[in-house]
Amino acid sequence: MMTVSARLLQVLSLLQARPSWTGQELAERLGVSSRTVRSDIDKLRELGYPVHALPGVAGGYRLAPGAKLPPLLLDDDEATAVAIGLNTATGGAVAGIEEAATRALAKLDQVLPSRLRHRIDLLRTSTVTPRHGGPTVAPEVLTAIAAACRDHHRLRFDYRTHDGTDRHREVEPHRLVHLGRKWYLVGWDPDRADWRTFRVDRMRPRTPTGPRFTPREPPGQDLTAYVAKGVDAALTRYRAQVLVHKPATELVQWLTPATAVEPVDDHTCLVHVGAETPHMLAAHILVIDADFEVDGPPELLVALRTIGNRCHATQQQR
Repeated sequence: MMTVSARLLQVLSLLQARPSWTGQELAERLGVSSRTVRSDIDKLRELGYPVHALPGVAGGYRLAPGAKLPPLLLDDDEATAVAIGLNTATGGAVAGIEEAATRALAKLDQVLPSRLRHRIDLLRTSTVTPRHGGPTVAPEVLTAIAAACRDHHRLRFDYRTHDGTDRHREVEPHRLVHLGRKWYLVGWDPDRADWRTFRVDRMRPRTPTGPRFTPREPPGQDLTAYVAKGVDAALTRYRAQVLVHKPATELVQWLTPATAVEPVDDHTCLVHVGAETPHMLAAHILVIDADFEVDGPPELLVALRTIGNRCHATQQQR
């Protein structure tokens, strides 16, 4: 027979696991009467937890957002996942979150059972988490953007472009994407009638947000690949289209998501590559383990010829 305190924690855990429970369902799970369930619900309310009663024949109880965070009862896998996430966040890209993540991790360590503490310590000591070296984003900026995505409100913001110019923008936000230690927003730009990607660390959201909008079909199922492709295009000065004598299905298995591969037939494909310099562009092409054809740009042809001559000279010296 559980004590009242143990049973209250059990009721709280059940209310966290599902949006709602009927009184009969709670009574059956706890092995008590419906009257005892009502008494336990009243005690939780006295402790400050907002347990709402749902009216009707199929009504019941649900835990609503309140003024304070209730105790979270986690199973072993959930506790491990939270600890790993907090440990990763200590080197995160969100400004000020490192200290908060460290405090939360310390609190979690104090209450973890020894079996879980040993498992998490093993992961922590065997894993190197790189410190974030890129730009950071204020938590309130991320939450403001996430709220606009969730509520389908147009987002108004000032945006600092790559050349340092500030511009006012307004988009229909879709999703936040974390890629390459940076945060990006994917949204529909009504002025340009197209999807656009924005660096969140360059955004300053304005209040209030704009009117509600009807969500559109996203630009692709894999938003990470979509953002990676856009970032790659924005950061590359030199681009080339390479005809590779190998099936596209064999190339896409080991090329990065940002590299676009277009099938031509069963034996050849087009690979679209880019880089900051002609030499780096040539290097990207030469890692492709297949015969290829490329007719420009001229700077690329010079770089390929130079690399070829160096390789030939090295072979003659042997």
